Amino acid sequence: MPYFPAPYTQYGGVWNLTSQSQAQGAGTWAVPPQPHLFAWGGNPQGQLGIGNLTYYSSPKQVGSLTNWLLLSSGQYQNLAVKTDGSLWGWGNGFYGVLGLGNQNNYSSPKQVGSLTNWSTPIAGGQFSAAIKTDGTLWLWGLNNDGELGFGNTTNTSSPQQLGSLTNWLSVSAGGYHVLATQTNGTLWAWGNNFIGQLGLGNRTFYSSPKQVGSLTTWSKVTAGFQQSYAIKTDGTLWAWGKNNSAELGNGNTTNYSSPIQIGSLTNWSSIVSTSSSHFVLAFKTNGTLWVWGQNNKGQLGLGNTITYSSPVQLGTANLWTNVSNGNASSYGIQSNGTLWSWGLNNSGQLGLNTTTYSFSSPQQIGSLTTWSNISGGNNWAIGIAKT
Repeated sequence: MPYFPAPYTQYGGVWNLTSQSQAQGAGTWAVPPQPHLFAWGGNPQGQLGIGNLTYYSSPKQVGSLTNWLLLSSGQYQNLAVKTDGSLWGWGNGFYGVLGLGNQNNYSSPKQVGSLTNWSTPIAGGQFSAAIKTDGTLWLWGLNNDGELGFGNTTNTSSPQQLGSLTNWLSVSAGGYHVLATQTNGTLWAWGNNFIGQLGLGNRTFYSSPKQVGSLTTWSKVTAGFQQSYAIKTDGTLWAWGKNNSAELGNGNTTNYSSPIQIGSLTNWSSIVSTSSSHFVLAFKTNGTLWVWGQNNKGQLGLGNTITYSSPVQLGTANLWTNVSNGNASSYGIQSNGTLWSWGLNNSGQLGLNTTTYSFSSPQQIGSLTTWSNISGGNNWAIGIAKT
C-alpha cells in the first residue's frame, strides 16, 4: 500500500495516518477514504446497480470502484461519467434509453461504447442526452415526440450526434422535451410542446432544435416534466410551460408558452427539477435553498404539505452545496459533507433505513460527512461519498 504523509487532507476533514507505529511495524500505512458509489430505494429493473432487484432503504455500495465523477438519474435509468471520461448506464433499458444498442434492463453499470470523451450525462424521461468534451451533443432512446432532435420520430438505442455543431454548452432532458444552450448564450428547445414547454409562444411539436427568442444571455437550463426553467447571465430566473401545481413559481397556476420572469431578483445561481417532478429546488448565490410547487408528500421540506406558488426559503441556513429531486422526494448535501432527504419514502428512497411513507422536513442520511454528489431518480437515489 502506498505511503501517505500525515496529515492527509481530504474533503470533509483532515485525515491522519492511523496507528502509525503499528502500521509501520506491519509494513503498511493507512489509506485515506476513497469516493465510492452508493444507491438506495426502489429497484424494480436494477436501478440501484448492485446486481439484483432488491429494494434497500439505506445506502448500499455499488461495486468497489472509486473513479465515479458525475451522476444523472432519470425516470427509469441512471447515467454516470467516470474520471476517465467513460460513460456508463444501468436500470430500465426500454426504448434503448441506456444507449447500449438494445432494450435490455441491466442491474449493474455497463459502459456505453468505448469512448472516453464524455463530459455531461443527462437522463430524462425515457430518453437520454450527453455532451462530449469536444462540444458535440448526443441523444438516444424514445423519440415519439421528436425529443431526440433529429428531425424524425425514430427511436434509437445508441448515442447519435445531433447535427455537426461543436458549441453546445449545457443540456437538460425533461419528460419529453429538451432544453439546451450554446456557448454564444443562445437557448434552444425541441420535442413535446403540449403545454408550451418549449417557450416558443405556441404548442407545436418540433423534432429539431428551435431557438427560443433571439437573446444571447441564457446561462443555465432545467427541463422538468412539462415545464422549463432558465437562468440568465444577469442572475434572473425565468420559467414557462405547465403550471397546474404552481411549479413555475410566479404566484399563480396559469400555463405559459413563453418565458416569464420569476420575481425581480438577480441572485439565482442554479435550479433543479426532473423529468417526473412537479416541484422545484433552487439556489441563490448566497447559498440559500428555495422551493416551490407541488408538496403533497412534503417534498418541499417545509414541515407541511402545502403547495407554494412562489419561492419559499427552506430553513435559514446557507449551507447547501448540492441538491437533487425525484418524483416526490428531495435530497441535499450541506457544506459539512452531510446528506439530507425529505418527501416521499414508500420505497425507502430517502435512505433513512425505514419505509415510513413520507417526511416533510429534512432528515440526515446516516452519519457520513464525505458526500459530494447526489442524484434522485423516480423512486431511488444514487450518490458519491468517501469511505
